[in-house]
Amino acid sequence: MRTIVIATNNAHKAAEIAEALSLPGCTFKTLDQAGVVSDPVEDADTFEGNALIKARAAHTASGGMAVLADDSGLEVDALSGAPGVHSARYAGEPTSDERNNRKLLTALEDVPDELRTARFVCTLALVDEQGKETVVRGTVEGRIGRRPQGDEGFGYDPLFWPDAFEGRCTLAEVSRSRKAAVSHRGNALRLLRKIITEAE
Repeated sequence: MRTIVIATNNAHKAAEIAEALSLPGCTFKTLDQAGVVSDPVEDADTFEGNALIKARAAHTASGGMAVLADDSGLEVDALSGAPGVHSARYAGEPTSDERNNRKLLTALEDVPDELRTARFVCTLALVDEQGKETVVRGTVEGRIGRRPQGDEGFGYDPLFWPDAFEGRCTLAEVSRSRKAAVSHRGNALRLLRKIITEAE
């Protein structure tokens, strides 16, 4: 059984990744579950750069295990792409989804609905046991609402209305499986799964 370490201790994120990849013969573990201590400074100015920083650091700290890391966030067109790579810490430390969402709504207060376009971006970086690196990117287009709706998601999900749902609901108002069918992380994971399975 091959073990792939997911470079996070966020159990929700790890479960979402493991479920979407569902690779035969593979088991997935968080950093804690694998006994790996890795907390590098994520100082790149792109999602790709930060994902690689996390994957490389955990790969080294684990003694050469396969590691999958992701970096994701929200790009809002009216804010010139912000919060971008700073999405998790948009409202400062300690991190808080509620404060991040509140700051975003304040920043967009005077922006009309038609200009509130945005996208979630997810970059996945896989460093395998031999050190080979694979990087993929997934996105989902949508717009930012005017108040949070739904309690199924996390992060900015309650504010994000994906184009794929045609204005019917936010990402926080659907099941995890329905979210994965359209989400940035789901799109990136499907691409990575295709690359991995075709290489075997």
